Amino acid sequence: MSEPFVNKVAESGLITLDLETWYPKEEIVVFDMKDHLYMNMILKERDFREALKNLDWSKYQDKNVAVTCTADAIIPVWGWMLVATYLQPLAKEVVMGDEKEMHKILFLKALSAIDINEFAGAKVVIKGCGDTPIADYAYMEITKLLRPVAQSIMYGEPCSTVPVYKKRL
Repeated sequence: MSEPFVNKVAESGLITLDLETWYPKEEIVVFDMKDHLYMNMILKERDFREALKNLDWSKYQDKNVAVTCTADAIIPVWGWMLVATYLQPLAKEVVMGDEKEMHKILFLKALSAIDINEFAGAKVVIKGCGDTPIADYAYMEITKLLRPVAQSIMYGEPCSTVPVYKKRL
Protein backbone atom coordinates (compact mmCIF):
# COMPACT_ATOMS: atom_id res chain seq x y z
CA MET A 1 0.00 0.00 0.00
CA SER A 2 1.40 3.43 -0.94
CA GLU A 3 1.63 6.40 1.37
CA PRO A 4 -0.99 9.10 0.79
CA PHE A 5 0.34 12.19 -0.98
CA VAL A 6 0.82 15.04 1.49
CA ASN A 7 1.02 18.58 0.20
CA LYS A 8 3.62 19.96 2.58
CA VAL A 9 3.39 23.43 1.06
CA ALA A 10 -0.34 23.64 1.76
CA GLU A 11 0.18 22.41 5.31
CA SER A 12 3.08 24.78 6.02
CA GLY A 13 0.88 27.81 6.69
CA LEU A 14 2.86 29.91 4.24
CA ILE A 15 1.18 32.98 2.82
CA THR A 16 2.26 33.87 -0.70
CA LEU A 17 2.29 37.55 -1.52
CA ASP A 18 2.40 38.36 -5.24
CA LEU A 19 3.55 41.94 -5.87
CA GLU A 20 1.85 41.86 -9.29
CA THR A 21 -1.41 42.38 -7.37
CA TRP A 22 -0.31 45.94 -6.56
CA TYR A 23 1.54 46.63 -9.82
CA PRO A 24 0.23 49.93 -11.25
CA LYS A 25 -1.65 49.49 -14.49
CA GLU A 26 -3.09 52.98 -14.74
CA GLU A 27 -2.26 55.28 -17.61
CA ILE A 28 0.59 57.75 -17.12
CA VAL A 29 0.58 60.99 -19.08
CA VAL A 30 3.72 63.07 -19.52
CA PHE A 31 3.67 66.86 -19.36
CA ASP A 32 6.87 68.04 -21.04
CA MET A 33 7.88 71.56 -20.02
CA LYS A 34 9.96 71.79 -23.20
CA ASP A 35 6.80 72.23 -25.25
CA HIS A 36 6.01 75.46 -23.40
CA LEU A 37 9.44 77.09 -23.53
CA TYR A 38 10.67 79.71 -25.95
CA MET A 39 12.53 77.84 -28.70
CA ASN A 40 12.02 74.70 -26.56
CA MET A 41 14.89 75.86 -24.37
CA ILE A 42 14.25 79.11 -22.52
CA LEU A 43 11.60 79.86 -19.95
CA LYS A 44 10.40 83.40 -20.57
CA GLU A 45 8.04 84.16 -17.71
CA ARG A 46 5.36 86.08 -19.60
CA ASP A 47 5.26 83.62 -22.52
CA PHE A 48 5.32 80.61 -20.19
CA ARG A 49 2.47 81.92 -18.07
CA GLU A 50 0.44 82.69 -21.18
CA ALA A 51 1.09 79.25 -22.66
CA LEU A 52 -0.07 77.54 -19.47
CA LYS A 53 -3.09 79.79 -19.19
CA ASN A 54 -4.22 78.94 -22.72
CA LEU A 55 -3.56 75.21 -22.47
CA ASP A 56 -6.47 72.75 -22.50
CA TRP A 57 -5.86 71.14 -19.12
CA SER A 58 -8.91 68.87 -19.36
CA LYS A 59 -6.81 66.13 -21.00
CA TYR A 60 -5.10 65.65 -17.63
CA GLN A 61 -8.38 65.10 -15.76
CA ASP A 62 -8.10 62.01 -13.50
CA LYS A 63 -4.74 61.04 -15.01
CA ASN A 64 -1.38 60.34 -13.41
CA VAL A 65 0.85 63.09 -14.74
CA ALA A 66 4.64 62.97 -14.84
CA VAL A 67 6.01 66.48 -15.24
CA THR A 68 9.41 66.57 -16.90
CA CYS A 69 11.57 68.62 -19.24
CA THR A 70 13.23 66.65 -22.01
CA ALA A 71 15.22 69.67 -23.20
CA ASP A 72 18.50 70.70 -21.66
CA ALA A 73 16.89 73.79 -20.16
CA ILE A 74 17.16 75.47 -16.82
CA ILE A 75 13.73 75.57 -15.26
CA PRO A 76 13.36 77.84 -12.24
CA VAL A 77 11.67 76.30 -9.21
CA TRP A 78 8.60 78.49 -9.63
CA GLY A 79 8.09 77.06 -13.15
CA TRP A 80 7.52 73.56 -11.74
CA MET A 81 5.34 75.05 -9.03
CA LEU A 82 3.21 76.91 -11.56
CA VAL A 83 2.57 73.74 -13.58
CA ALA A 84 1.58 71.97 -10.34
CA THR A 85 -1.05 74.64 -9.62
CA TYR A 86 -2.78 73.83 -12.89
CA LEU A 87 -2.50 70.05 -12.62
CA GLN A 88 -3.19 69.42 -8.95
CA PRO A 89 -6.94 70.13 -9.02
CA LEU A 90 -7.42 67.86 -12.06
CA ALA A 91 -4.91 65.04 -12.02
CA LYS A 92 -5.07 61.92 -9.89
CA GLU A 93 -1.35 62.21 -9.11
CA VAL A 94 1.32 64.72 -10.14
CA VAL A 95 5.02 63.86 -9.94
CA MET A 96 8.11 65.72 -11.04
CA GLY A 97 9.94 63.13 -13.11
CA ASP A 98 9.47 60.80 -16.02
CA GLU A 99 7.08 57.88 -16.52
CA LYS A 100 9.43 55.54 -14.69
CA GLU A 101 9.48 57.81 -11.63
CA MET A 102 5.69 58.10 -11.69
CA HIS A 103 5.36 54.34 -11.93
CA LYS A 104 7.66 53.90 -8.94
CA ILE A 105 5.70 56.37 -6.84
CA LEU A 106 2.39 54.74 -7.75
CA PHE A 107 3.76 51.30 -6.91
CA LEU A 108 5.16 52.43 -3.55
CA LYS A 109 1.89 54.16 -2.76
CA ALA A 110 -0.06 50.97 -3.54
CA LEU A 111 2.27 48.88 -1.37
CA SER A 112 1.98 51.30 1.55
CA ALA A 113 -1.80 50.83 1.47
CA ILE A 114 -1.47 47.10 2.28
CA ASP A 115 -2.91 46.20 5.68
CA ILE A 116 0.23 44.64 7.12
CA ASN A 117 -1.72 43.46 10.17
CA GLU A 118 -3.04 40.65 7.97
CA PHE A 119 0.49 39.26 8.04
CA ALA A 120 1.04 39.49 11.81
CA GLY A 121 2.88 36.38 12.95
CA ALA A 122 2.72 34.89 9.45
CA LYS A 123 5.29 33.07 7.36
CA VAL A 124 5.27 35.12 4.17
CA VAL A 125 6.71 34.17 0.80
CA ILE A 126 7.19 37.10 -1.55
CA LYS A 127 6.61 35.63 -4.99
CA GLY A 128 9.70 36.00 -7.11
CA CYS A 129 8.61 35.01 -10.59
CA GLY A 130 5.73 36.18 -12.70
CA ASP A 131 4.55 37.59 -15.98
CA THR A 132 5.34 41.17 -14.99
CA PRO A 133 8.90 42.22 -14.17
CA ILE A 134 8.88 43.75 -10.70
CA ALA A 135 11.60 46.27 -9.83
CA ASP A 136 13.94 45.60 -6.92
CA TYR A 137 12.71 48.63 -4.96
CA ALA A 138 9.27 46.97 -4.60
CA TYR A 139 10.80 43.89 -2.97
CA MET A 140 12.77 46.06 -0.61
CA GLU A 141 9.69 48.12 0.27
CA ILE A 142 7.48 45.10 1.02
CA THR A 143 10.25 43.67 3.19
CA LYS A 144 10.45 46.92 5.17
CA LEU A 145 6.68 46.89 5.62
CA LEU A 146 6.40 43.24 6.66
CA ARG A 147 9.46 42.88 8.86
CA PRO A 148 7.88 44.41 12.00
CA VAL A 149 4.90 42.01 11.91
CA ALA A 150 5.77 38.82 10.03
CA GLN A 151 7.25 35.76 11.73
CA SER A 152 9.36 35.11 8.65
CA ILE A 153 9.86 36.50 5.16
CA MET A 154 11.04 34.42 2.25
CA TYR A 155 11.59 35.06 -1.43
CA GLY A 156 10.67 32.78 -4.31
CA GLU A 157 7.98 30.14 -4.59
CA PRO A 158 6.50 28.15 -1.68
CA CYS A 159 8.23 24.99 -2.95
CA SER A 160 11.62 26.69 -3.21
CA THR A 161 12.28 29.73 -1.06
CA VAL A 162 15.24 31.82 0.00
CA PRO A 163 14.99 32.87 3.65
CA VAL A 164 15.21 36.64 4.06
CA TYR A 165 14.12 37.26 7.65
CA LYS A 166 13.09 35.21 10.67
CA LYS A 167 11.88 36.77 13.89
CA ARG A 168 13.95 35.69 16.85
CA LEU A 169 11.86 34.73 19.82
